[in-house]
Amino acid sequence: MKIRLEHNWREFENGLSGRDAKIRYFVKSNSNLAVLALMARLDSGFDIVSGGELERVIRAGGKPDNTIFSGVAKTENEIAHALKSKIFSLNLESPAELKRIHAVAKELDVPAPVSVRVNPDVDAKTHPHISTGLREAKFGVPFEVALELYRFASQQRHLAVKGIAVHIGSQMTSLDPIISALSQVIDFVKQLNRDGINIQHLDVGGGLGVRYKDENPPTIREYCRSILDLLEKRGCNLSISIEPGRAISAHSGVLISRVEYLKATEAKRFAVVDAAMNDLLRPVLFDAWMEIVPVKQKATIEEMLSDVVGPICETGDFLGKDRLLAVESGDLIAVLGAGAYGAVMSSNYNTRPKPAEVLVDSNHFDAIRTRETFDQMVNLEVIPEQIRI
Repeated sequence: MKIRLEHNWREFENGLSGRDAKIRYFVKSNSNLAVLALMARLDSGFDIVSGGELERVIRAGGKPDNTIFSGVAKTENEIAHALKSKIFSLNLESPAELKRIHAVAKELDVPAPVSVRVNPDVDAKTHPHISTGLREAKFGVPFEVALELYRFASQQRHLAVKGIAVHIGSQMTSLDPIISALSQVIDFVKQLNRDGINIQHLDVGGGLGVRYKDENPPTIREYCRSILDLLEKRGCNLSISIEPGRAISAHSGVLISRVEYLKATEAKRFAVVDAAMNDLLRPVLFDAWMEIVPVKQKATIEEMLSDVVGPICETGDFLGKDRLLAVESGDLIAVLGAGAYGAVMSSNYNTRPKPAEVLVDSNHFDAIRTRETFDQMVNLEVIPEQIRI
């Protein structure tokens, strides 16, 4: 819903008022061009993790110079494209990546704006698949390695030290890990200053969680206030960026599905629907609980405990388990909170077309992605002439 997207973004804007701060929407949470265009209209920046996401930002009217490029595996082509587009910062995550960025920048004869993503070894207390701040994670570098990277970068003509970045995970429901990580980063910035390395910008990451079931995350205002209070207490006057994704988009979207069949066995009752794990992967990949409700309540139908499953040929294909639902064949259900990591993680598994996407604004709606056809799914596939029948 357009109004919810705008409201959530404004909550961050109001929460950061009075500070030199930029909101940079985390594109990977929902990258539909219409959503990005709406963010750009709000004067949002962006955080991206691929060259494709950079292209999306540009096509939607976003500004590369208000965009941060994160991610652990930037290719030479992606780095070159980012530099030619005048990206705000490349957040590097390894010595090898710094070496590559330096080589590309030298070849283009331009200074590459870089920030080091540090790994503070802080447990975000979230699902292991989305916890990124522990030493065993692939993300970021320890402070001792970061120090060497900054020393090298500060001496190179084709590298421009921009700032420092930290992001310890997603769907975080406690402020403690965030404050712990930022406190370490502030200490490290002071060490860099003593070494004569000037840090201009602090990328505090994102990861604020939302309520799907019984979580109790801080509000957007509480989240922003805790960060600003810490910076003030520690005398940190750097400009900052904050990169919300899920907190803006999750509850702005729902997945609508139709009940095809009701099926009962000795052990279970199933509501078999036409949406599946290829449309919404979170329940299977992250053991995520997402609320499921009938689009229209029917008092004449008895609520029954059901697993909501899809047509994919996998036992793991489910949207929800053990849900009390009053539905019958042909009814529509809504899976709530599907605006983040829903469509962006969808696939064509089992040769299933991706559904349409619709942007609702009060009583007006626009199709922002048309329903995929079979021809669109297979138009990149080629049968060699020698094996044609």
